[in-house]
Amino acid sequence: MKEKLKIDIVSDVVCPWCAIGYKRLEKAIEELGIEDQVKIEWQPFELNPGMPPEGQDLTEHITEKYGSTLEQQQQSRENMTDIGEELGFKFDYFEGMRMANTFDAHVLLEYAKEFDKQTELKLRLMNSFFGERKDVSDKDVLKQALLDVGLNADEALARLGNEEARYEVRNKQGQWKNMGVNSVPTIVFNMKSAVMGAQPVATFKQILGELISE
Repeated sequence: MKEKLKIDIVSDVVCPWCAIGYKRLEKAIEELGIEDQVKIEWQPFELNPGMPPEGQDLTEHITEKYGSTLEQQQQSRENMTDIGEELGFKFDYFEGMRMANTFDAHVLLEYAKEFDKQTELKLRLMNSFFGERKDVSDKDVLKQALLDVGLNADEALARLGNEEARYEVRNKQGQWKNMGVNSVPTIVFNMKSAVMGAQPVATFKQILGELISE
């Protein structure tokens, strides 16, 4: 039996292009009919490791971090909302939307991996943040997301106080950074080749087709 193609997706739950990138990758996998030949694992990356617990106004945050004007931000959000719609992913940008600290979410994604629920939880959290106006650093929001994908919420949330679990996420983040990953999404195939950003479906199909036929 041929080994599955391992796809590592280095990303953050509050990264819009990560949501778009995944949905395009998923579409490419479906169109090629290779669902059973690939294994996806999500790897932690915090866009804003220093984000305070109360978060920050999104517009203010983007202006500070990237220097984008309000017009540019507005245009970018409309663009992402349109792309999301085509892919069946909802972006609901709103006045007063806040950027959140995502460290706890990453700890829970590591927990979900043990039960093969990582992709489900990742999408649940992305949908909560982008589509349902929820704060993904809030324990109640995290608990609900865990329950929604059928995980043991109490057991999972107990991990948040576990130093070893927290260290593991920091360590993984450090490893990916050391490998040169400094923007997300970065999608890595069999730990050999990688593409950055939300590539078009056709590009993913080409890459996957070549790798699967090797």
